[in-house]
Amino acid sequence: MGFESFVSGRYLRAKRSEAFISINTFISTCGVLVGVMALVVVVAVMTGAEQKMRSMILGISPHLMVLSHTGNVEDYGSIVEALENTPGIVGVAPFIQEHALLRGPRTSAGAVVRGMDLARSNQVVDISQFVSWGSVESLKKPASNGQEDGEEAFRPGILLGSVLATTLGVRPGDTITLVTPKTTLTPFMAMPGIRRIQVAGIVDSGWYEYDTGFAWMELSDAQSLFRLGDAVTGVEASVNDIYAVGDVRRHIQRVLGLPYWVQDWIQLNSGLFKAIELEKLAMFVLLLFIVMVAALNIASTLIMTVMEKKKDIAVLKAMGATRRSILKIFIHNGMTIGVIGTALGVSAGSILCYIQDRYGVVRLDPTVYPFGELPVSMELLDVSVIAGAALLICFLATLYPAWQASRLDPVETIRYG
Repeated sequence: MGFESFVSGRYLRAKRSEAFISINTFISTCGVLVGVMALVVVVAVMTGAEQKMRSMILGISPHLMVLSHTGNVEDYGSIVEALENTPGIVGVAPFIQEHALLRGPRTSAGAVVRGMDLARSNQVVDISQFVSWGSVESLKKPASNGQEDGEEAFRPGILLGSVLATTLGVRPGDTITLVTPKTTLTPFMAMPGIRRIQVAGIVDSGWYEYDTGFAWMELSDAQSLFRLGDAVTGVEASVNDIYAVGDVRRHIQRVLGLPYWVQDWIQLNSGLFKAIELEKLAMFVLLLFIVMVAALNIASTLIMTVMEKKKDIAVLKAMGATRRSILKIFIHNGMTIGVIGTALGVSAGSILCYIQDRYGVVRLDPTVYPFGELPVSMELLDVSVIAGAALLICFLATLYPAWQASRLDPVETIRYG
């Protein structure tokens, strides 16, 4: 043990007559502990929320989409072929996305209807993993054969979001009415397209926006219902590296050119992720003030220690201790408090995050939040930045008291102290 470390340790272990300084040391350590713990937990929650949202978005929506400025895409076969020949793309499928009004036994609701190619769509978005009731395969099966009430009994199938199905008051096997904005001219008026559809399944993605306002159909059925012929809204694709999707998007844009335009998942959700990053940074800065308050306690504790130990410092200097040694003693004293508080804070924060991740103690309202429990995810970089920032603040707090101690004049202090 070095000379500075030995003296610093003696000062930390205050005598009974110096109990006030000892209490201040304990309070300062607890302040650093609470600040670091709060930072670790909050940043872990923000990181977990970002990761959870990203995984939910990518689980229910494609990595990129090719659309046309002119509207629907007629010759989508050439686009599918171009995407399949693009390095980095692992799945391609045409899709239809249209708005419609759905009428059920209980009420009516607007929805976004997505038509999907059942032979290809599972390579891009495997919707079957979210079907909680019924099945995707039921989309291929007719309701029955023959005539029913003067109408053709064959009905296409549809998958409904869980909240949407509850709103309409239906379950798999029930029939709903779909009203499309595509009109048909009659001798009397323009009539909207109306079709009876059988509910084939319920989709529970956990993403409220999709569960409350989306429905899925087989591609050919959607083309027929919306009178699109052989056209589609666009072509969607999945990539093997979601973070390199920007390079793939730019390559596809160069290959296809106008009138096509390409969007990736980062562009579509940039506002959401930027808001999360900004909130994460704001919470980090605000909670860092807790550590700063604790650092002020460290500074005040060291100042009182210097005032209490003036004669000891003068004697050390008279025995040959340099200003540098005195400076190191008090910096070491303050940094010991900072290191212990930071280590305990990181440990306490990690334990809280583990408990939440393992047992889901804090539950959330899924109608307000896109997840049922508070997500947490600790990353080494985040913890390192928090610990480094806390230690830096504690170090800066020790400089002034240590500098004042190093400037004491031993002669004056011994004579008048």
